[in-house]
Amino acid sequence: MPSFGRLLTAMVTPMTHDYAVDYKRAAELARRLVASGSDGLVVSGTTGESPTLSKAEKLRLFATVVEAVGEKVPVIAGTGSYNTAETIELSQEAEKTGVHGLLLVTPYYNKPPQEGLYQHFKAVAESVSLPCILYNVPSRTSINLSAQTTLRLAQIPNVIGIKECADLGQLTEILDGAPEGFTVWSGDDSALLPYLACGAYGIVSVASHLVGPQMQELITAFRDGQVDQAARWNRRLLPFFKALFAVTNPVLVKAALEMTGFPVGPLRLPLVAATAVERAALQEALAKADLL
Repeated sequence: MPSFGRLLTAMVTPMTHDYAVDYKRAAELARRLVASGSDGLVVSGTTGESPTLSKAEKLRLFATVVEAVGEKVPVIAGTGSYNTAETIELSQEAEKTGVHGLLLVTPYYNKPPQEGLYQHFKAVAESVSLPCILYNVPSRTSINLSAQTTLRLAQIPNVIGIKECADLGQLTEILDGAPEGFTVWSGDDSALLPYLACGAYGIVSVASHLVGPQMQELITAFRDGQVDQAARWNRRLLPFFKALFAVTNPVLVKAALEMTGFPVGPLRLPLVAATAVERAALQEALAKADLL
C-alpha cells in the first residue's frame, strides 16, 4: 500500500456566492496547498462540509482535485457516513474517479456497538481495492472506535491507518498493538506534537491551509531529533491552532482564507459565517502568527 505522507490537508470546499460548489476554485486551492507543503489532500471530509454535499457534487469534486494534483500528491476521498450501504456505493463510485484512498468516518447518530463498527468498516473496505483510512472523532460522532476494534480492523489488508482524535492513552494502545505499516495520523492540529512524541506518523490538518510550511518544519524538526526546535514551533503555532477552532470547523478556516487573500466563498446552512467578534479574535491570531 502507498504512503500518503505526513502532512495531509483536509480541504475546505469552495462555494460560489449562490452556494454552488466552485470546482475551479477547488482546483486552485488544491494546487495552492500542494505548493505550500501538503503531502496529500483529503476531499469532502468534515472540513469540506461533507454533510451538505450531494453524491454528485462529491464525485465531481474528487475528479476535479485528482485532475488538478493527482500526479503530484495522493488524493483521499471522504466517503464515510452512518449508512453502510450508501458508504459502499459512494466508495465504489469514488474509486472510479481516480482517487488514491478513502477516509471513512465512524458512523454517527445511530451509535452502533463495537461489533457493528467492525462489521461496517469491514464491509466497506472489502467492497473496494483502495487503501482505507479509518476516522475516529468522538467529539463529532458521539461514539468512540475503541483501540481493540481499531486493531481488529488493522488486520484487513487495505485498512492502512487511522485519523485518530482520541486521548493519548488510546493512541498508545493502538500504536503498541498495530501491525507493521499501519499508520496513525492525528486529527487535531493542537495534538500534533504530543501525537508525534507517542509515535504517530503525521496529521490530517486544517491549519495547514494557512501554515503548511511551518507545520512541515515542526514535523521535520521532530523527525530529525531536534525536539527543542519542534517544541518552539509548537508553542508558536498553538495559539493559532486554538483560535482556528474557537467556532465549529470550518467556519473560521474559511474566514481565515478570506482574510489572507484567498477567499473560498460562504458556508452552507446549517453552518453560518463567523460573527464580527469571532472575526476580530481570528484576525488578532492571524496577525500574531504573521499571516496577514
